[in-house]
Amino acid sequence: MDLILSFLSKTFAFDENSPLLFTQFYFWAFFAIVFAVFSLIHSKRLLRNTFLFIVSLFFYYKTSGLFVLLLIFATISDFFIAKLVYLSDKELHRKLFVGLSVCINLLVLSYFKYSYFFVDLVNSLFGTTFQVYDYFAAIGNTLTSSNRFNVDQIILPVGISFYTFQTISYTMDVYRRRVAPVKNILDYGFYVSFFPQLVAGPIVRAAEFIPQVYKPYFLGRRQFGIAIFWILNGLAKKIILSDYLAVNFIDRVFDNPMLFSGFENLMALFVYSLQVYADFSGYTDIAIGVAMIMGFYLPQNFNSPYKAPNASNFWKRWHISLSRWLQDYLYIPLGGNRNATFGTFFWIIAIAAIGVLLSGSVTIAIIVLSIALGIVLWGIFRPERRNKIITNLNMMITMLLGGLWHGASFNFMIWGGLNGVGMLIYKIWRGWSMNVKMLMVALVTALLICLVYFTPAPIWNVLAVWCGIIAIGTLIRWINAQLEKTRDARHEMQENSKLGNAWGIFQTFIFISFTRLFFRSGSNLDPDLANEHAWNTAKNMVHQMGSAWNLEVIPDICLGYWKVFVLFIIGMIIHWLPTRWKRWYRINFALLPLPVMAIIVVAVVFIVYQFITADLQAFIYFQF
Repeated sequence: MDLILSFLSKTFAFDENSPLLFTQFYFWAFFAIVFAVFSLIHSKRLLRNTFLFIVSLFFYYKTSGLFVLLLIFATISDFFIAKLVYLSDKELHRKLFVGLSVCINLLVLSYFKYSYFFVDLVNSLFGTTFQVYDYFAAIGNTLTSSNRFNVDQIILPVGISFYTFQTISYTMDVYRRRVAPVKNILDYGFYVSFFPQLVAGPIVRAAEFIPQVYKPYFLGRRQFGIAIFWILNGLAKKIILSDYLAVNFIDRVFDNPMLFSGFENLMALFVYSLQVYADFSGYTDIAIGVAMIMGFYLPQNFNSPYKAPNASNFWKRWHISLSRWLQDYLYIPLGGNRNATFGTFFWIIAIAAIGVLLSGSVTIAIIVLSIALGIVLWGIFRPERRNKIITNLNMMITMLLGGLWHGASFNFMIWGGLNGVGMLIYKIWRGWSMNVKMLMVALVTALLICLVYFTPAPIWNVLAVWCGIIAIGTLIRWINAQLEKTRDARHEMQENSKLGNAWGIFQTFIFISFTRLFFRSGSNLDPDLANEHAWNTAKNMVHQMGSAWNLEVIPDICLGYWKVFVLFIIGMIIHWLPTRWKRWYRINFALLPLPVMAIIVVAVVFIVYQFITADLQAFIYFQF
C-alpha cells in the first residue's frame, strides 16, 4: 500500500526539482496515456477538447505547481472579455474592453516579471527601501494556515510570457474581426493551454489555431511519419547538442571566464549560438511533432536562422512567432513605417528612463534622448526621408522592448538594442554604393586602429580585428565590382553573388554570437544580481578575448575539447545544408515502412540517451 501511495504521490504531486520535461521518460508515459484516451474520444469534439484542456492543466501543474491558478485566471478573464468585445455595438466600448484585457494580462505579467525593476524604480526616485513581496504566496499561506510559501521572493511562472501573449492576441484578433469568439470556455481553455507549446511556444495566434479546434481529427500516414521525425529531431538537438555542449564547455567558461583563454572564451560564444538554437528549436520541433500526432498544426518558429545574410533576415528566421507578434501588436500600432504616434514618443522617454535605472547612469538616458531627438529633427527638416526615419525609430523601439520581454535587466536591453542597431546599419549599408562602402569601412577600421594604439583596451582589439575582417571582405568585393565593369562576367557575377551571400552569413553569425554575450551572461540569475553579474561576465569575456593570445596552447585546447568542437562543426554543417536536402530526408523518413521506422526510432533514442547528462537540463526559454 505504501508503494502505491508513493507512486501516486510522485505521479500527481508537484515536485519543483522534477518538472515534466520533454526529455523525461515520465513525459512520454504521460503522453502515451493521453494519446490512448484521445484515440478513443477524438470523434467527439467537445469531449476531446475538454479532455485536452484538463490534461494540459495537469501538465502545467506538474511543471509549475500552483501557478496553474494564474493560467486558469487568464483563461476565464479573456474568454469573457473577448465575448464583450465581440457583442459590443459601440466602438468605444470595444476599445475599452480590449484595453481592459491588455491591462489585466500585462499587469499580471509585470508583477511576476518586473516587480524587482519597479521596486528599484520607486526606491531610486523616492529614496525608499521597499522590498519585493509575493502577495500570491501570502494568500497561499493564509489559505493553508502555514508558512509553506516564501513571500520574500517572487518566482517567475514557467511560460507566463508565452500564454500571456497568446491570450492578448486572441482578444485583439476578436476585436479586429479576424476570428469569432470560441463557442465555450472549454474550447478556449484548450486553445490557451494546449500542452505541447504551452511553456515555450511557439506563440500560437488565435486566427491560426482556433479553426483547428472545430475540425475533425485526421492523421495521415505521411503526417505521422513527419511528426515522428520532428520529435526525434528535437530530442537530438536538445540532448546531443544543447545539453552536452552546455555542460561540457559553455557553462564552465561563462561561470569563470577569467580562468579560460581568449580562444576558449571566443569559442564559448560561437558554441553558445548553436546551443541556444538547438535548445529552443529542439523544444519547438518536439512540440510540433506531438501536436501533429494529435491532428493539430503549430506554426513554424525557426527557419535555419544561421543562414541569414544580415541581421534583418535573421529576425525573419529566428523565433518567428514572437517576431510576428511584435510586428502585429507593437510595431504596427506604434505607426510602423507610416508615422510616429504618441506611443513612439512615450516609449522613447520610457526606454531612456529604463536605461538610467538599469544601468545607474544618467549618461545612458542623455545618449538615448539625444539620438532620438536628432532623429526626430532630421525627420522634420528632411521630409523626403521621414518615412524611413520613422520606420527605423519604431523598429528600434520594437527591438528594445523585445529585449525587455526577456527580462528587466540591462543585459537584455543591450542585447535587443544591438540587434536593432545591426538591422539599422544593414538598411543604411545596402543603400550605399560599393565605393562608399569601401570608404566607410576603411575609415572605421583606421579609427579603431588609432584607438588600439593611443587608448589600448581589449574591446578596441576585438572590434579592430572584426572590422579588419569586414574590410578584407569588402575590399575583395570592391575589386570584383571594378572588374565587372570592364567585362561581360554574368557567370562570375553569379558566383560572386553566392560568395557574397556566404560572406554575409559568416558576418551575421559572428555579429549575432557577440550580441548573445549579454543574453547569456544574465540568464538564469536572481533579478537582484542579474545586471551586475551580467556586466562583469561580459566585461571579463571581452577582456580575455581582447588580450594577447598564447597561440601555442590552442592545439592542446582543441584536443582537450575535441568532442565539443566536433559536435559544433557537425551541428553547423547540418544547419547549413540546403533546405531541399532536409526536406528530402524528412519526407523519405516519413514514407518508410512502419517496422523500419520503429527500428530507426529505437536506435536514435538509444544513441540520444547516451549523451544525457547527470541532471536533465531545463529548456532555456522556460525562464521567459
